[in-house]
Amino acid sequence: MARRSSVLAPYHHFTKAQWSALRADEPMTLNAADIKRLRTLSDPISLHEAEEVYLPLTRLLSFYVEAVQGLHNVSTRFLETPDQKVPFIIGVAGSVAVGKSTTARILQALLQRWPSSPKVDLVTTDGFLYPNAILAERGIMERKGFPESYDRPRFVKFLSDIKSGKANVQAPVYSHLVYDVVPGSEVTIDRPDILVVEGLNILQPGELPRDGKPIVFASDFIDFSVYIDADNDDLEAWFMERFFRLRETAFKDPTSFFRRFAEMSRDEAGEFGRMVWRTINLPNLLENVLPTRGRADLVLKKGKNHLIETVQLRRV
Repeated sequence: MARRSSVLAPYHHFTKAQWSALRADEPMTLNAADIKRLRTLSDPISLHEAEEVYLPLTRLLSFYVEAVQGLHNVSTRFLETPDQKVPFIIGVAGSVAVGKSTTARILQALLQRWPSSPKVDLVTTDGFLYPNAILAERGIMERKGFPESYDRPRFVKFLSDIKSGKANVQAPVYSHLVYDVVPGSEVTIDRPDILVVEGLNILQPGELPRDGKPIVFASDFIDFSVYIDADNDDLEAWFMERFFRLRETAFKDPTSFFRRFAEMSRDEAGEFGRMVWRTINLPNLLENVLPTRGRADLVLKKGKNHLIETVQLRRV
């Protein structure tokens, strides 16, 4: 383990090699075809990278799940309440284009293949964005992805229902093709053993009431959180790479909200993409997303090649 600079440092620091060694004898249950299927458009993660980074993480998570279940058993025994399954919730946070979706999908696939075959569901916070009509009515369409663009009470209620063991909890569905919440479309989450939640702002604590009245935040329901980190210049480059790939594929769909960008010249489209990054995504990252990095249990730092270079694990 890398030497810590201060006795008060909140994290253990690891090189990738040091972190990979913590895999121990954890078996790899995915193959190269699985990784290709699970990774997103611009994320070049390989099977070897998944073995080095995510196998040690799933081993760690198995210990956390066991510990949380033990704590729950102690609590129910003390309160003399009926014992019931309490889902373990994993949060995956980070900037636009950093690779949150790939991380969430690979974690879900690896966790599902534990010997105990747990039920593992995955939800993204995109579905909890307000519909475009409401964003336009409130004059915040250009702040889509900022905290105020989400129906946070509904998201907190969703997590509360999941954590309380409620059956058949509904989550709204978002379409990146039409760039909006799909009216009347919902996904049902029914008492999973583990729930992976992926989103930009899931670690934000929000504002505390001045009168001291107890309130809850989405982050209160997360048992273990992962923040995917990268330098801002790299994030912009990955965003633009993804933007141009989408311009040649999904944007050409006649039903796509971004159809007009496929018809622009490459220079015009590039100018628009950079404007979106610098006026929306970057300010949101600096104001709202990056400040939550220090609240994560695990920080995975990527280099220019999109591969993990260092790992930080919060001290317990």
